[in-house]
Amino acid sequence: MIRIAMLSFWHVHALGYAHQAQEHPGTEIVAAWDEDPTRGRAEADKLGVPFHENLADVLARDDVDAVIVDTPTNIHPEVISAAARAGKHIFTEKVLALTVRECNEILAEVDKAGVALILSLPRLYHGYTQAIREVLDSGALGDLAVVRTRLSHGGAVGEGWLPEHFYDPEQCGGGALVDLGCHPMYLTRLFLGAMPESVSASYGHVTGRQVEDNAVAVLRYPNGALGVVEAGFATTYSPFSIEIHGTKGSLLFGTPDQKLLVRSPAHEGGEKWVELPVPDNQPDAFAQWVEHVEQGTRPTANVEMGVDLTRLMEAANHSVAVDGPVRIDSVTG
Repeated sequence: MIRIAMLSFWHVHALGYAHQAQEHPGTEIVAAWDEDPTRGRAEADKLGVPFHENLADVLARDDVDAVIVDTPTNIHPEVISAAARAGKHIFTEKVLALTVRECNEILAEVDKAGVALILSLPRLYHGYTQAIREVLDSGALGDLAVVRTRLSHGGAVGEGWLPEHFYDPEQCGGGALVDLGCHPMYLTRLFLGAMPESVSASYGHVTGRQVEDNAVAVLRYPNGALGVVEAGFATTYSPFSIEIHGTKGSLLFGTPDQKLLVRSPAHEGGEKWVELPVPDNQPDAFAQWVEHVEQGTRPTANVEMGVDLTRLMEAANHSVAVDGPVRIDSVTG
């Protein structure tokens, strides 16, 4: 049994991860800490586990093998590095850190300790992602010209359901793009097969928050291909959608139905849109993390994608700051 400490309940997904840890047959929650003691103590009581006001105290416990980190993003480097130095395996919410430099500092501690670190990048393991990759690998779409991925919700509209701290630029490092836009960003990077040459981004403030609630980033590639990443907190009914267009064919998912449609010469001669089956999801990041901990292995592909994600987000934020494109090779650790 892997014994887990919850490190903060700041993120909206923290309770979901706690539920996963309670439901998984190979894990149990044994302790909790939170940078906000009032919140942490209340959530620890609900879980029926002891609460520690001091991070060092919970990390010093011999009966804690691993941690779930859901702190404000800006203190990920401090908390995750401390957990690694204490020899604890780490499951954390995206992004790993707000800068590539901070990612490298975290990974140095993780490598030194030899612990298993994984990021929650759930859409990497969804069935539609696997099906789309098979189409791309087959070459049915030809050379890719445009990949567009959009994910948005109405969490900032009206009363809104996002907690107020999700609009704190210091804690979050941004708004819709760095939070929700992570998913379309890593999917776009995955489908295009490599990092772009440059990133250009534009942010909007529809609801007047301190951070952007409406964002678009364009990834430009040397061969002329473009990736378009869209995210927002201010559109209630906007569906999650993927469009991929190449020199030979096109692919659509979620516009608005959760169907995978393709049109290309390889699919009924290109005469009509063909619906392709979507397989079941692969094991999620939490289940994969447990397996890595049990087997003494490390999820390198997930972490590499996580570092690429931070590099893209850092470039997007810098692009907004300078009001122009930012070369990806200028974003270094």
